[in-house]
Amino acid sequence: MIIIAACLLSLEPCLTLRDADTGKIWIRLPVRDRSEFSIEFVHSVNQTPVRDAYVISGREIQPVATYFYNFGAGMQTDLEEGQSLNHHPDGSMSITGFQQSFKQLNYIVGTVSDHVLTIDGKQVSLRELCGSNAAVTFAVEERIKIVFASQ
Repeated sequence: MIIIAACLLSLEPCLTLRDADTGKIWIRLPVRDRSEFSIEFVHSVNQTPVRDAYVISGREIQPVATYFYNFGAGMQTDLEEGQSLNHHPDGSMSITGFQQSFKQLNYIVGTVSDHVLTIDGKQVSLRELCGSNAAVTFAVEERIKIVFASQ
């Protein structure tokens, strides 16, 4: 019996989290077009949860909605064209209708409360992964994927 093995290389899109200062890769997670993820944290002034929801579109990241309970420093207060403010039964609000997309997103990981990445049902503590006060950048990047095939 003769076994023939082949190695195929392909490019796999990944949501990549890097240290914004050094470029060090903290984590790479495979994604597909239209994959969704969110970043959740507790607002440092009003001490209520905020969740920013995004979707992957090609090699860009599009904001879908921001969910929050109170207005405060740094929170959006004016709606742009196409955006709407929605009120929910649990007392939260959301802003939807964002028109822009980004090549990268920048966050500063919380020192008092954590920033948590949620993607594909998994949660990743950015404070545990990167450390408090870390400047981080999210981007959709491609990595080489090796596929082994044998006959």
